[in-house]
Amino acid sequence: MHGEMNILLILLNSGIVVKIVLLLLILASIVSWAIIFQKKKTFKKFEEENEKFWEFYQASSSLEDIYEQANKYENSSLSLMFEKGYVELNKIKDKLKTTGQEEKSQSYVREYGIEAIERSLTQGASLSNEKLDTRLETLASVSSVAPFIGLFGTVWGIIDSFTGLASGGGSIEAVAPGIAEALVATAVGLAAAIPANWFFNIYTNKILKLNNQMESFGQDFLNMIERDTLNSEVVTKQEQE
Repeated sequence: MHGEMNILLILLNSGIVVKIVLLLLILASIVSWAIIFQKKKTFKKFEEENEKFWEFYQASSSLEDIYEQANKYENSSLSLMFEKGYVELNKIKDKLKTTGQEEKSQSYVREYGIEAIERSLTQGASLSNEKLDTRLETLASVSSVAPFIGLFGTVWGIIDSFTGLASGGGSIEAVAPGIAEALVATAVGLAAAIPANWFFNIYTNKILKLNNQMESFGQDFLNMIERDTLNSEVVTKQEQE
C-alpha cells in the first residue's frame, strides 16, 4: 500500500541513540519477564507448602513432632517461623537446666520467655520476606524508569528529525520515518513498564497476604506454647502431690 511504513526497516535505519534506547528497553523487558516467571514459581511453592504445613500443624498436638517434620517444608514461611520459635524455646529450657532451675522452666517461659520467642518468630518472618522480596525491586525499577527511557528516545528522535528538516528544508514526509522511530521508543518503554508494574503490584499483595498469615500463625504458636507450659505445670503439681 502506498505510504505504508515498515516499522522494522525504520528501526534498523534509526539513529544510534534511539537504537541504544530500544536495546536497553528490550533487555529490561527480558529481565522483568524472567523475574515475573521466577517469582510466580516461588510464590506458588510458598503458598502450597504453607498450606501443607498448616494442616500438619493443626493435626498435631506435640511440638516435638511438628519440629521433626518442619524441615520437610523448605519453602514454607510458617515452617521457618516455627523452627525459629521452637529452637528459642529449647534454648531457654536448656539455660534453666544448666543453672539448676529446670523446675521453673514452665513459669519462666510463660512469664519472661514469650518475648524472646516472639522475636524469634519475627526473625523467621523477616527471613521469609527476604526470599519473597528478592528481585521485586528490579520490577519496580523497570516499571518506573522504562517509560522515561522511552520518552528520552522519543524526544531525541524528534529533535533529530526536526533538525534535519530545518537544515534541509524538506517536507513532513521526509521526517515522518524519524518521528515514527521516535514514537516507537515510547511504545517499547510502555511495553516494558506495564507488565513489570502489574506483576509488582500482584506480588506485593501476595506478600501482604502471606504476612497476615504469618502474623496469625505466630499468635497461634504462642498460644500453643502457653497451653503446653500450663499443661506441664499441672502434671508437675499432680506428681508432687
